[in-house]
Amino acid sequence: MSPVLAGVLQLLALIGALALAYVPLGNYMARVYSSEKHVRVEKWIYKGIGANPDTEMRWTAYLRGVLAFSAAGVLFLYLLQRLQGGLPGSLGFSSIEPAQAFDTAASFVTNTNWQSYSGEQAMGHVVQTAGLAVQNFVSAAVGIAVAVALVRGFARSRTGELGNFWADLVRGTVRVLVPVAAVAAVVLVACGAIQNFSGIHEVGQFMGGSQQWNGGAVASQEAIKELGTNGGGYFNANSAHPFENPTPFTNLFEIFLILVIPLALTRTFGVMVGSVKQGYAILATMVTIWVGFVALMMWTEFAHHGPALQAAGGAMEGKETRFGVGGSALFGVSTTLTSTGAVDSFHSSFTGLGGGITMLGMMLGEIAPGGVGSGLYGMLIMAIIAVFIAGLMVGRTPEYLGKKIGPREIKLAACYILVTPALVLIFTAASMALPTPPDSMLNSGAHGFSEVLYAFTSASNNNGSAFAGLNANTDWYNTTTGLAMLLGRFMPMVFVLALAGSLAGQRPVPATAGTLRTEKPLFTGLLVGAILIITGLTYFPALALGPLAEGLA
Repeated sequence: MSPVLAGVLQLLALIGALALAYVPLGNYMARVYSSEKHVRVEKWIYKGIGANPDTEMRWTAYLRGVLAFSAAGVLFLYLLQRLQGGLPGSLGFSSIEPAQAFDTAASFVTNTNWQSYSGEQAMGHVVQTAGLAVQNFVSAAVGIAVAVALVRGFARSRTGELGNFWADLVRGTVRVLVPVAAVAAVVLVACGAIQNFSGIHEVGQFMGGSQQWNGGAVASQEAIKELGTNGGGYFNANSAHPFENPTPFTNLFEIFLILVIPLALTRTFGVMVGSVKQGYAILATMVTIWVGFVALMMWTEFAHHGPALQAAGGAMEGKETRFGVGGSALFGVSTTLTSTGAVDSFHSSFTGLGGGITMLGMMLGEIAPGGVGSGLYGMLIMAIIAVFIAGLMVGRTPEYLGKKIGPREIKLAACYILVTPALVLIFTAASMALPTPPDSMLNSGAHGFSEVLYAFTSASNNNGSAFAGLNANTDWYNTTTGLAMLLGRFMPMVFVLALAGSLAGQRPVPATAGTLRTEKPLFTGLLVGAILIITGLTYFPALALGPLAEGLA
């Protein structure tokens, strides 16, 4: 079988599996977030944290809950790392330095999972399981909660109430993420991923030196790392490591985990607003962009020139032979079009244009299908922008799902889409202009610039993958990427929740003959065009200095 055919068959199998899971999972999540009942374990949690899950919250109270919970998470994870040297199960590792501990705490709480350390050489069992793995669950649940709050803003009228943050957080964790991750972990263990709490073992002598491996609860963390679109690896090689991702089947299964909840949430959205066709329109937009990016990535990586690349069947540098070009391209696109950040190959070793595709996927705002929760609310913001553009073209007040898009709504949407590009471009410019940050680049020229641009694109969009080559474990990069992750996560949430509150307070507007039909293919095409044009105008100059210059050289 040719490598190209193998890649296409993997894509088709993945689409089939996602299609089978779409309706049942989407409907189930709609029931979870619409239910008025609380299961017993949830009642215990509410009692423990002193929350009343039946109290409705306005957007300001909902936001305070998000920020307070996340701030507590940053503090707890920071202290856990700083105290690691005195904790049991530390495997002899010392405590993490302050700047790196801050960067890592900000990273995992914001669902970014950017890592400036080698997991198997820095973090013991307690930090990995009680710290990082826990944040993999709750940071994903926070993202879903904010998305559900925005959906309620569209679904409700003449009220400013968006539900209860604590109820949404606990339900997302207990009823959605934990059970699915548990099943996924069993599958990974059955396929060869490790799951233990063993210490460090010397596994042999290689080239005059010894090689050591430590065990860990890898399969369980791998499952939620992908399912929650987190991305932080137990090992430095991440999902290219055979302990995390042993076979081509597990590679495809992990891609499935990355995509299944973000895609199914469009069904949840359609059910909750009372029109599954609206969910299908958003789904069609996501799938169109995702399939287009996969096709472009496979073309750039299979379009090989020269005898070495022809003999390898594609651009195999930096790719696992277990997965090949097709599996690596599919994983790379899926992880950068979501907020996952996991990698099964080194994006820095992709062709110039291939590396640019991974970067562009993050620059779109990771909305195709995007992160768990963040992809849906990001796409709905873009839908509001698209409706506004359509309204300008016909001279009509824009409406979306029966809600008028007035000056307040469009200002909030505009602020949302401006935050992340501002962070990316300002921090990248500062890193290139100051005297010492460029010393962290492994390469010079366009590729070196791409290393820095990719780092801040990844951090600000809460992705977490790296272009490799860049030494990010410096005070400058630990501090700036930590700030970029925090601002890139929570500033957009402010605008999303404010928008949700504004929409929930409106009276519904009846559809007329002049209302834009947002469930039709025409709107899907408009939405895809708006996303690509807005991103292109924002980032093209920066891309021209990096991956485009390298790819066209």
